[in-house]
Amino acid sequence: MQRLYRKRIVLGVGGGIAAYKSAELVRRLRDQGADVHVVMTRGGREFITPLTLQALSGHPVHLDLLDPAAEAAMGHIELARWADLVLIAPATADLMARLAQGVADDLLSTLVLATDAPIALAPAMNQAMWRDPATQANAQLLGERGMRLFGPAAGSQACGDVGLGRMLEADELAQCAADCFQGQALTGKHVLITAGPTQENIDPVRYITNHSSGKMGFALAEAAAEAGAKVTLISGPVHLPTPDRVTRIDVVSARDMLAACEAAMPCDLLIAAAAVADYRPEVVAQHKLKKDPSSGDGLLLQMVRNPDILATLASRADRPFSVGFAAETENLLGYASRKLQDKNLDLIVANDVANPSIGFNSEENAITIIDRDLQQSSFAQTSKSKIARQLVDFIADRLHRA
Repeated sequence: MQRLYRKRIVLGVGGGIAAYKSAELVRRLRDQGADVHVVMTRGGREFITPLTLQALSGHPVHLDLLDPAAEAAMGHIELARWADLVLIAPATADLMARLAQGVADDLLSTLVLATDAPIALAPAMNQAMWRDPATQANAQLLGERGMRLFGPAAGSQACGDVGLGRMLEADELAQCAADCFQGQALTGKHVLITAGPTQENIDPVRYITNHSSGKMGFALAEAAAEAGAKVTLISGPVHLPTPDRVTRIDVVSARDMLAACEAAMPCDLLIAAAAVADYRPEVVAQHKLKKDPSSGDGLLLQMVRNPDILATLASRADRPFSVGFAAETENLLGYASRKLQDKNLDLIVANDVANPSIGFNSEENAITIIDRDLQQSSFAQTSKSKIARQLVDFIADRLHRA
C-alpha cells in the first residue's frame, strides 16, 4: 500500500446510506500516507456531516460549486488539477446517471468533467436499482470512458434486500485505490534517473551549484517504480525521502555523478533530470580562502568544464533510450531542440523555470516534450507527481516503439 504515499485523492461522497463507510475510507487512505480532500453532494450531507469528514481528512470539506470562500481557498478547477485520483464512494444510481450524461450541476459532477486524473466509482444502491437496465447501461458507458468501477459487492442491504449493490468495505476500496497507481508499462526495464543539483567545491567551506530541489527527479523515480521498473536514482545533495522500491545513490559533484551513472550501467532507459553544474573551479583550495585586503573587492576563479554526463552516456556503445531535461528562462523550445540534437537524445523535456509557479522548488510543473523529429507534446500545469506519471507513460510508449 506504499503506492498511496503522498498521493492526492479527491473523495466524492454521494447521497446514499453507504456514506457512513466514507469516514472509515478517509482514515484508511490517510493511514497509507494519502492526502485526502472530500467533496460532498447535497444528498451525501444528509447521511454524514461535513464536520466528521473534515476532522478525519484534516481539510475543509468542499460542498458548493458557487461558494466564494471555497473558491478563494481552492477553487474547483484547482482541485481538479490537484487530484491524482478522484474516487467517488458511494456512487449512487442517480450520480452515475448524471455522470454518464455529462451533467455538471454541482461541485462533484463539475470536478469530474474538469479533471484529467483517473476516476473511480464505488457503486452503492439497492440490488434492484443496480440490476436495472438503465443503471447497467450507465455503468458500461462510464467504463468505456475510462472510469473504473470498484464493486459493488453482494450481501444484505439496509432496505433488507440481499444481492449485488453493497459498497465495498473501506479496506477493499483503499486497496483498489492503491492499485490505480500500479502500472506495468516498464516491467522488466532498468531505469536510471539523475536528480537534484551537483556541488563543486571552491574550498572546504564554499561551493558553486545550480538551483534544484530534486522534486521532479524523485517524482519520476517513484512513477517509474510504480510502472514496474527496476529504478536506480542517482541524486545530488537534496533533502527528500527515497521513494519506495527505488535504489538511491547519493553523490556531490558532477564527476561523482558521472562515475555513479557509469557504474550503474547498462540500463534500458536514462532520464537525466539533474541540474548538473557545467563548470568547476580548476583548483580547489585546501584551506578556507581569506579576504585579501590588497586585492580590492574581487575574487577571480579559474573555471574548467565538467564532463557532460548526458552526452557521455548517450554516446556509449550500449546506449540506453536517453531522455534529457532543458530548464530555460528564454527561447525555451529553440534551446531545448538544439540540446536534443547536440546530445543525441531520443526525447527532451523542456520547462520554463522563469515562471515561478513551475520553477525551482515549486510543487507543480508544466512541460513540453520534443522528439527526434522535433514533434512537440505538451502537458498542462499540475503537480510534479502527476506530471511524472504522465511523462513516464509517454516515455514508456516511445521506448517500446524504438
